[in-house]
Amino acid sequence: MKAGIWTYYHFDMPFEEKVRAFLQAGVRYGEMSDEDGFALLERGRGAVVGKEVKRFLDDYGFSLPQGHLWLRVNLAAPDYRDSVEKLKEWIDLFHALGIRAAVLHPGRCEDAAPEEVAMQRRVEALTTLCSYAEGSGITICMENMVQHHTSAAELLELVEAVGSPQLGICLDTGHLNISGGDQHAFITKAGSRLKAIHIADNEGERDQHIMPYGRGTVDWDAVLRGLRSVGYDGFCSFEIPGEGRAPFEIKQHKLAYLTKMMAFMGMEI
Repeated sequence: MKAGIWTYYHFDMPFEEKVRAFLQAGVRYGEMSDEDGFALLERGRGAVVGKEVKRFLDDYGFSLPQGHLWLRVNLAAPDYRDSVEKLKEWIDLFHALGIRAAVLHPGRCEDAAPEEVAMQRRVEALTTLCSYAEGSGITICMENMVQHHTSAAELLELVEAVGSPQLGICLDTGHLNISGGDQHAFITKAGSRLKAIHIADNEGERDQHIMPYGRGTVDWDAVLRGLRSVGYDGFCSFEIPGEGRAPFEIKQHKLAYLTKMMAFMGMEI
């Protein structure tokens, strides 16, 4: 399994400068953050901009196996059909960039509609998106949240209701730690449907997005045992913007340290 960095780690730099900085620190893979996705889409149509940026990435030897679709989209909201149309542009961008795992939040009902209505909206939205992504090589990966869809079982219910091979699961280790879930059990329950990973730690109360093996309380032995037990061969994104509030030189030293941590965890860098 490959490992890399959430691209908004260097939040105060243009995308191309970030890539050069990551490579300078020994990091060759990344997950496109939604902030960077929005920034690229401001340049033009997703398919066109994506091809231009992909040429740049190829020239520098950097790749994006994973990306986060529009972060605050709500597939359970009444306007979910409008959101789906906007997400199609994101899928075009990701396809052109060569991203294969596209992470997405399930959304929660905020208009007092019953949960069965929210579920119908999610299923219809995801069915449309999976159909649109067919043939692109992209798997849409539903991420576990802190207050809803916290378990692999809940996410599997959604995946199975859609019934598309284009749909999978993303484990966010930080979210699961806050919601009190068992990392190993989540991974083994998700099984072959596990297609993306967010590696992040916290102290169990809020989403701090810090690196492993520090003051956080995620059970990393359980995570790694679980990934080995299911033969996970996807991407592990270190989603750690909480480490980014530091001078550039310090952030680069942290990245160099992270490459050693990734290797210790049995990940390809």
